[in-house]
Amino acid sequence: MTKRESVGRLMGPMALLLVVCGTGSAASPTPVNLGKAGTFAILTKTGITDVPTSAVKGDVGTSPITGAAILLTCTEVTGTVYSVDPSGPMPCRVTDATLLSAAVGDMDFAYTDAAGRVTPNFIALGAGEIGGLTLVPGLYKWGTGVSIAKDVTLSGGPTDVWIFQVAGTLKQASATHVILAGGALPQNIFWQVAGAVTIGTTAHFEGVVLAKTVIAVNTGASVNGRLFAQTAVTLQKNAVNEPGSAPTTPPTTPPTDPHPHHDR
Repeated sequence: MTKRESVGRLMGPMALLLVVCGTGSAASPTPVNLGKAGTFAILTKTGITDVPTSAVKGDVGTSPITGAAILLTCTEVTGTVYSVDPSGPMPCRVTDATLLSAAVGDMDFAYTDAAGRVTPNFIALGAGEIGGLTLVPGLYKWGTGVSIAKDVTLSGGPTDVWIFQVAGTLKQASATHVILAGGALPQNIFWQVAGAVTIGTTAHFEGVVLAKTVIAVNTGASVNGRLFAQTAVTLQKNAVNEPGSAPTTPPTTPPTDPHPHHDR
């Protein structure tokens, strides 16, 4: 066990100091397997609302609710919109209830996998406030909600993994950024959140969100990653880019600097 692993289990300000300033690195967990859900940029059970115009790169789907609950238009999606029935946007819509059932099942399995990881490297870091920190790879656990009031940096290599277990809500303040450094990739970052997820106005977020309830992406915010909600996803003039795709901005209200994946 490294020095950081042994001290990372401490609570409160001491753990806060060590994760930012300590030497060594925590053990990187294995990635969460997304299964068939891994082909989607947005996947939900109860629908996707949208205040246009948004720009989504990647496939979109919702199940078991009808495709009429997908309020994106084809011009807003670079990819395929999957529906359980012949409703939803055309001509980008494909009816495939079998694929969606499997993908939603895998989404639920991924949530359970992430929530069930044991032996966290860091517990209750910052008492739930991670803004202003630089976070190394590892398994992070909070019995409360988590806030991002300032920019937060995730620093590690392209094969490193972060898993954040959040028992409450996840709230990112407006105009803040999740920044990736050292070659870190959004597909290796997993935010398992039991409560609602809110990404603030013109904020930028990185990673795969595995949400038990709603994911609300406020006006002009951007996401490099995936939005998986066991209820709904709400969009308001957002850019959502699946990992590996070139970043885009909404056609009408571009978000602030999306910080592409390089050292700041």
